[in-house]
Amino acid sequence: MPRFVIKPFSILSFLLICLVAVQVFFMDRAFAQMPPEDVLPVSVPSTEKQQVAEINAAPAEPENKIQLTDQPAIEENNNKKAHEEEQNIMEDALALLDESEKHWKKGDLEGALDLLDQAYALIIETNDDPVVARQKDDLRLLISKRILAVYSSRQTVTVGKRSEVPLIMNADVEKEIRSFQSFERDFFISSYHRSGLYRPMMVRELKKAGLPEELSWLPLVESGFKISALSRARALGPWQFIPSTGYKYGLNRDEWIDERMDPEKSTRGAIGYLKDLHDMFGDWLTVLAAYNCGEGRVLRVISGQHLNYLDRFWDLYHILPYETARYVPRFLATLHIVKDPAKFGMDLGRPQEMKIPYEAVKSSKIMRLRDIAAALEIPEETLNALNPELRYRMTPDRDYPLKVPLETVEKFAKVADSIQASEKPRQVRMSTKSGYKRHKVKRGETAASIAHRYGISVNALMSYNGLSAKKEVRVGQRLKVPLRGTRYAKDTSGKAPPHDKGRSEQIGSYKVRKGDTLSSVAKRFNTVPSEIRRLNNIKGDALQAGRIIKVGGQGIVTDGETGPARQDGGRKAVKKTTIKTPEPGTPGAVYTVQSGDTLAKIARTNNVNLDKILELNKLDKTDNIRPGQLIVVK
Repeated sequence: MPRFVIKPFSILSFLLICLVAVQVFFMDRAFAQMPPEDVLPVSVPSTEKQQVAEINAAPAEPENKIQLTDQPAIEENNNKKAHEEEQNIMEDALALLDESEKHWKKGDLEGALDLLDQAYALIIETNDDPVVARQKDDLRLLISKRILAVYSSRQTVTVGKRSEVPLIMNADVEKEIRSFQSFERDFFISSYHRSGLYRPMMVRELKKAGLPEELSWLPLVESGFKISALSRARALGPWQFIPSTGYKYGLNRDEWIDERMDPEKSTRGAIGYLKDLHDMFGDWLTVLAAYNCGEGRVLRVISGQHLNYLDRFWDLYHILPYETARYVPRFLATLHIVKDPAKFGMDLGRPQEMKIPYEAVKSSKIMRLRDIAAALEIPEETLNALNPELRYRMTPDRDYPLKVPLETVEKFAKVADSIQASEKPRQVRMSTKSGYKRHKVKRGETAASIAHRYGISVNALMSYNGLSAKKEVRVGQRLKVPLRGTRYAKDTSGKAPPHDKGRSEQIGSYKVRKGDTLSSVAKRFNTVPSEIRRLNNIKGDALQAGRIIKVGGQGIVTDGETGPARQDGGRKAVKKTTIKTPEPGTPGAVYTVQSGDTLAKIARTNNVNLDKILELNKLDKTDNIRPGQLIVVK
């Protein structure tokens, strides 16, 4: 069983921060008038040295001021000895403080922090002597400021061993190595091959910024070095930025481009984010945890466990969300394998190489990359690889720096005007997991009832919102519910899409079952909720069980053939049909769960891969299903 161990330094540092906070509000006028101290990486402020001198020079309280008129002589001697012991303790603490300064100047930050930790431990307890208590308060504040100053200087040390990510091996890392050696072997090897296309550039940028080059392997864990990798949380690109974080670090996104897919720009954005996280946490492994789940989440975990931000990752490991806790060992496992593949029985081969010198040329009109490639007599894939941030393989309707192979720059200038301008991509409705609807939790609602309402699993709902499946929602909380979204057609010439010959819009009737929602019914029949509302004059999202409603869409199974696509005057011919429950294995089929069913059994019965069913229904293998629940099987 894993043990959670809080180091003495962690507890002492937490008490230290609490003390500083209390002193800000309650220190007396003398403290308030102390000159502020500059936090510098090596030089020690003169005011701090002055305080040290004052504490060293502080005389013991004259014996004639101690009221002993009503105390026996033995108590007087005991008090005197106790006072002397306290003075000796403070002298020892001051000696440690002075010694820490020497280590700090040498660049030994860990040694300096250890000495400061020892000094602080000596003066935690205070007796009833008010003079001694005041002197200890002074000294505690001094040590607190020194610790914060040392930590603030950590990010300036970016050369040598200290800049590297610690290559740790423990049981958790070994577990991830075994995963890469077995069922994730193909993923690891293919990701390693793709790394050669982008990693040399990433290493150059990391070195330029003074960051560890080991961080260049982070995209293997994040995206498998896939430029267009998209997560359920809408994180995109090799570094997996969500839109808001990408915007914060200079990655633009509009209807034409998404710079999260630009390897160079997203790498510079990731470097900015990693540097900010390192300034905040000071420990690379904690930085990686925050990169995965967000700095706010890590800070909440720390504050909830009464720890402070100075702690190391392994102090937090067993408190973090499972995905994040696994993320760091997974990254460390990657470093171990790429450092010595043979040791772990991995034949990685040679990574691919990007051997296309390029130059940016100005494009000022909408052009399809395939048309440009044809004019330049180069493969379209070359332009796609050089310009992955173009969302629809088309240049925008404005000035845009298009990357082309170096040897084609002059030719582009000659043929650019002759390349046919294209139309702006039309918006079309497509099935996607990227869209969502906001839902405000009402009194009496639970995560299960909300998930049921929208026809998704509890795990899908909670993970989409970054919440634990075991945690209950609260009244007034706003949730994002994943729904069908909207995307653009990648290839269009401005013409209307062709219709299937002989196919008409089909209208059928459907009896609403308990638990059905507009979204679930629309999804079942490959239509949209607004169309069902239109056909049935429905307002809102509620459906009454037992009601017969009209449905139209591509998922209807009919008794006969449809009529011609259009008749007199172009009016659509509509044939009314009755909905049948699709047979297992029918395209777009929906299966109604029976008593005793399991997901594995449903997969076998319908001759469908279990993972495919999980993907179609946004379920996990651990999710429970209930009789009457609708499962999309194909």
